[in-house]
Amino acid sequence: MANKKNIRNVAIIAHVDHGKTTLVDGLLRTGGVFRENQAVQDRVMDSNDIEKERGITILSKNTAVDYKDYKINIIDTPGHADFGGEVERVLSMADGVVLVVDAFEGPMPQTKFVLKKAFELNLPAIVCINKIDRPEARPEEVVDEILDLFIQLDAGEEYLDSPIVYASARQGFACEDYNDPSDDMSYLLDKIIEYIPEPSGNVEEAFRLLISTSDYNDYVGRIGIGKIDSGTIKVNDRVHILNYYDKSVDKKVTITKIYEFQGLNRVEVQSSTAGNIIAVTGVEGINIGDTICDLEHEDPIPFTKISEPTLAMNFLVNDSPFAGREGKYVTSRQIRNRLFKELETDVSLRVEETDSTDAFRVSGRGELHLSVLIENLRREDYEFQVSKPQVLYKEEDGVTLEPIERVTIDVDEEYVGAIIEKLGMRKGELIDMKPSKGGYTRLVFDIPTRGLIGYRQEFISTTKGTGVINSELKEYAKKKGDIPGRPTGSLICFETGVTSAYGLNAAQERGVLFVKPGEDVYEGMVVGENPKGLDIEVNVCKRKQQTNIRSSAADEALRLSPPRILSLEELLEFIEEDELIEVTPKSLRIRKKILNSELRYKSKKNKN
Repeated sequence: MANKKNIRNVAIIAHVDHGKTTLVDGLLRTGGVFRENQAVQDRVMDSNDIEKERGITILSKNTAVDYKDYKINIIDTPGHADFGGEVERVLSMADGVVLVVDAFEGPMPQTKFVLKKAFELNLPAIVCINKIDRPEARPEEVVDEILDLFIQLDAGEEYLDSPIVYASARQGFACEDYNDPSDDMSYLLDKIIEYIPEPSGNVEEAFRLLISTSDYNDYVGRIGIGKIDSGTIKVNDRVHILNYYDKSVDKKVTITKIYEFQGLNRVEVQSSTAGNIIAVTGVEGINIGDTICDLEHEDPIPFTKISEPTLAMNFLVNDSPFAGREGKYVTSRQIRNRLFKELETDVSLRVEETDSTDAFRVSGRGELHLSVLIENLRREDYEFQVSKPQVLYKEEDGVTLEPIERVTIDVDEEYVGAIIEKLGMRKGELIDMKPSKGGYTRLVFDIPTRGLIGYRQEFISTTKGTGVINSELKEYAKKKGDIPGRPTGSLICFETGVTSAYGLNAAQERGVLFVKPGEDVYEGMVVGENPKGLDIEVNVCKRKQQTNIRSSAADEALRLSPPRILSLEELLEFIEEDELIEVTPKSLRIRKKILNSELRYKSKKNKN
């Protein structure tokens, strides 16, 4: 069991894609977690399937390395703004942070967000300029930009003296001078030991532990993870579960197992003391933000307030003609239980009942946050439908307020005019425009969140895939005017059946198709996009009539354009108010809320 003086608890924070998880790989390697000849996959901390596929960190993870008689607990955090809730709550376990910044891109929106949270908790920071091996790296300028950001965020003078470390996480080294690379990450580990303070908390006081994250195991049930604030905990201790803000939380339980982190594993121990980050079992029913404390000293710890969600969508029971074909869990009870279970591990999510027993309103931090939840449910064999994401408004003194995002865009100069025009139509306001290294121009906009819904795909098309767009929630401000919807219309299937090459050939003249020959479709399903902005019904199941007349022209082979296959995020951006996405383990389909064409026409007529 490590002495408190020899423990360091540090969180790795950064903007998305600045190399946090790869940096953790390097720290683990230098700390001797891997054998010298051991084959290790990249980003070993990204254990979730979706994290591996997308190359982003979604859930914060704990690991630890032993280095020079010190135990360094490392917390790897997400970089994407949509998972900011994960960062906010795990910072309570840390006694300091390593701020990782790309040596080319410099500070980005999420850098500012995570740094602000660290300042609020008075956590000392080590600045790590990563990716110094990039050909276009500009480490000296990035250091100046970080110091400017510190001043902008009203950081105390001690932050302006934060140590600067230069690193290449991919090559696995950290050094004091970027012109003099080293062999490993020792320099960064030395700085962590030197600059990050030992954990606060008195071993002699009553036991208290704030649950900052949780896990679940089929064998031992609920697992609570957090840093021991004070005192000592032993296996079979009887403890009290309380919550600082919710007085209804009041439960007495017995701790059955205690784990400390060692490398990538959890090691079972018999007891642990103040300053250690531990995992405990036997705490069924515990939630993030709860405090486990001594039976005789009921003093719960306040929990960091998590930022509110900005987007909401409805999750509905699948009632399409193909309902129940591919999914295992399809009933409203099963979907409800799964959504409410998600609340136990995702503190920035909200789930509410609606007037209908078949629909649930789910609120999250952004499109990516909600799409990852949808993808997880899909992989667990759930089948359901989701509506178009809606912005959450606030009312203050009779004035409607809406979320405003600060958007940072890096693009080639030739696309600047088109982007300013497009975002101007979406009520975007240009705040700053300046040249950036590498021939890029950096644009900064303030734009309503609803103006960004459906824009990212258009942005990729406008910049031919070369632009980079990042956003963060800035504030709630007075609602701006109307924003034009999707400029294109939908191609709607005319009947239920199987698509044919003959029918698709006729339909592709009306727009871009989403389906290929031989696919099952149903009446009211959206099978393509019409560039003219109108909803048109097409008969994609139509077959060529057999005749006994032959001609050279009649027997020409049909030439079909390849269908456009949309990802889940693209579908969420594409759909309109009167459409739904049908989500099953094998398929993603767009459909009209009202499938029957006559009923749809009457509904539209009544609205007008």
